[in-house]
Amino acid sequence: MLPLSLLKTAQGHPMLVELKNGETYNGHLVNCDTWMNIHLREVICTSKDGDRFWRMPECYIRGNTIKYLRVPDEVIDKVQEETNKSRSDRKPPGVGRGRGRGREDGPGGRPAKGIGRGSDDGGGRGMGGGRGRGGPGSKSGGSRGGGRGRG
Repeated sequence: MLPLSLLKTAQGHPMLVELKNGETYNGHLVNCDTWMNIHLREVICTSKDGDRFWRMPECYIRGNTIKYLRVPDEVIDKVQEETNKSRSDRKPPGVGRGRGRGREDGPGGRPAKGIGRGSDDGGGRGMGGGRGRGGPGSKSGGSRGGGRGRG
């Protein structure tokens, strides 16, 4: 599970945010962005020592100052259910369009060809396999033979 998907799901839920400087913020998550900047409402801020408290109607916390976030277990369970559901909705691997030559007995794709590509399995290019210099029966045109072009 990704942290940002967890935070998007946690919108509207209470959470605790501890900053790198030791301060903690308890409030309801309003919004978060891709840099993990957080907007909280009904916030209670606690000092590093825990001896002073501030109550604020709302608060914005920059993402790179956050040490950790504590979210309710129900939010974590909800995210796990969503990820499991999205995984089960996907096609199984190997089904549908894709790269590769396919398998004769597999779903989709074209039948697999043999290793040698000889004339018996539809290759039709002779012993050389169709690339590079040919074997017996190919024309010999000097030391450069086999490629495309002249001749």
